[in-house]
Amino acid sequence: MSDNAPPAAKPEETAPAAPAEATAPTVEATAESSSAQPEEGKVPSKNELKRLAKQAEKDKKAAEKAAKQAELKAAQAAADVDFAAQNYGALPLNQSQERTGRERIQIANLTDADVGKTVLFRARVQTSRPQSKMVFLHLRQRLDSIQALVLQQAELVSKQMVKWAGTIVDESIVLVEGVCQTPVEPIKSTTVSNIEILVRKIHVIATVDGRLPFSFDDASRPEDMYEKEDAQFNKVLLDTRLNNRVFDLRTPTNQAIFTIQAAVTRLFREHLESQGFIDIHSPKLQGAATESGASVFKVSYFKGEAFLAQSPQLAKQMAIAADFERVYEIGPGADPFFRAENSFTHRHMTEFTGLDLEMVIEEHYHEVVDVLDSMLLNIFRGLETQYAKEVETVSKQFPCEPFKFLDKTLRLGWKEGLAILKEGGVELPEFEDLSTEHEKLLGKLVREKHGTDYYILDKFPSAVRPFYTMPDATDPNYSNSYDFFMRGEEILSGAQRIHDPTFLTKRMQECGVDPASMKGYLDAFKVGAPPHGGGGIGLERVVMLYLKLGNIRRASMFPRDPRRLEP
Repeated sequence: MSDNAPPAAKPEETAPAAPAEATAPTVEATAESSSAQPEEGKVPSKNELKRLAKQAEKDKKAAEKAAKQAELKAAQAAADVDFAAQNYGALPLNQSQERTGRERIQIANLTDADVGKTVLFRARVQTSRPQSKMVFLHLRQRLDSIQALVLQQAELVSKQMVKWAGTIVDESIVLVEGVCQTPVEPIKSTTVSNIEILVRKIHVIATVDGRLPFSFDDASRPEDMYEKEDAQFNKVLLDTRLNNRVFDLRTPTNQAIFTIQAAVTRLFREHLESQGFIDIHSPKLQGAATESGASVFKVSYFKGEAFLAQSPQLAKQMAIAADFERVYEIGPGADPFFRAENSFTHRHMTEFTGLDLEMVIEEHYHEVVDVLDSMLLNIFRGLETQYAKEVETVSKQFPCEPFKFLDKTLRLGWKEGLAILKEGGVELPEFEDLSTEHEKLLGKLVREKHGTDYYILDKFPSAVRPFYTMPDATDPNYSNSYDFFMRGEEILSGAQRIHDPTFLTKRMQECGVDPASMKGYLDAFKVGAPPHGGGGIGLERVVMLYLKLGNIRRASMFPRDPRRLEP
């Protein structure tokens, strides 16, 4: 062999083939665990190959777990997307941005025929009761209430919507859209018991800022429940109610009371207009007191002084002298009249609502009594037949026997009334007025003897009536005057008026009234006035006694007395 010949090539060294079950790690596994790789150029041992295989399997499971977690995370993210976000929440401040004209219902009008229908309405949330995947709402509209259910449903109501509904503050105002359905059982806690609302949309219109002054349930609880020995309830006192009157007025009882009050004025008006009366409006500032025996409010009037009207008495009489024949007065929102009586009784206020009438007398003052009586009977019958729901609502909180009246009203003369009291063990002087206690006793005795809460007492002594009251023709110690009573308390006072100016002047002087201070009033009779009479009713007192509320302030929306000028 020549020295210049190239050396022979060495054969390549080849690694023995790995067993079939020990496959090489995947690229992914290799990337995740470099420590699993053998050293470069080193032939792995059998144990090393097993270790590598185990590591590869572990890495594979880790990769599968990570992929599964990513999949779950993506699914969770998809689930967290609130598909019902537009169906709930707080509405923007209503600045009359739009008017859709869509019908909104009153829940009181729902019937079984509405089951399956979608309805829209506004209500207050009285209470909410969250449960698993659902919230029960007690919704209220004035006297009426209904149960609503916010239930999680795919593509309709999200879990976020259910959770939010459970946080709505009590007494918030909400706009609800939902489907009427029949509940499994009649709902006892709401006035609408045969239908509930499956909510599809709910938005807050207005909410409560701060804490409520007392519980709505406590404010609505029947009065007699507090008298039980084991009573554990918080009683809301009348002063507390009046200090927070707006909230207090929301109770179904108060909603019913003032619906009934409005009904009294409507029935009063309708009946008198059917009898030929017309509505007038008298001034509330006057140059002199209109009645003797009652204190008055003096007010500064430019460089002099004036008085707040105690009643429209003088103006009514002057209207009769002006040939209006039959007049009444309620006025816009009802006429308020003012008495500066420092009284804290259950039936007196410094500002009250008067329903007054005056009419010409053809022959006898009992013509006026007949009209007044027929008007009150019309009111009682109207309340009995048209407002039974409201009366029942009030009676749940203030239980009492139904108001009783006769088809033909009981009329007692003054002396007959004193005789009944004497039979009951109380003898009174003949010419003194009745005290509140004697009025109540007489009412009790009349109810026992005649079966009525409503009666008329006629022919009061002249000494206890105002200066303009006409004396009796045969005995001037008595007068052509009368009071009407409900449950033993006076609700109307009236009389035939003196229409002769000379006689009227004489009576004013006898009663200590300066005729010069009432020149305008006297002048009305100097031009000729017909015989006339009338009466005035205390609206709040009628409502209080008909419903037996116990205190006249409950029958006044915002009462005024010597200690209260707010709210």
